[in-house]
Amino acid sequence: MCTIREACNRVGMSYDTLKFYCKEGLVPNVKRDKNNYRDFDEKNIKWLEGLLCLRRCGMSINDMKEYMNLCIQGFSTIMERKEILDVHRAKLVENIKEIQKSIDYIDYKRQYYDDVASGRTQYSSNLIDNDK
Repeated sequence: MCTIREACNRVGMSYDTLKFYCKEGLVPNVKRDKNNYRDFDEKNIKWLEGLLCLRRCGMSINDMKEYMNLCIQGFSTIMERKEILDVHRAKLVENIKEIQKSIDYIDYKRQYYDDVASGRTQYSSNLIDNDK
């Protein structure tokens, strides 16, 4: 069992984010200690790690709530949950492709600058007239 601050440290979440998630009902089944402070167990920690992943995937709070409600319903909703994850996975794969295009462009430009600096390539620019 751990406090809210300890839970934040374990999962790499800000205190304000965890408080917000709790207030929004995204962290069900958190027990309370004798002073009525939240007491997070290992299942709560694993759920928080999952929430962070869903958020990094671009899932909205409402989507996360929908997903959580399906999880709470149990086995019968596994295929619905899988479909939700499939949609977000496809978006991530597309993002990776776009990021790779950007990396490729940067690598191309870096090589071009190396070639210009070493004299292997003549400098040219799309922004200025080099013929003057």
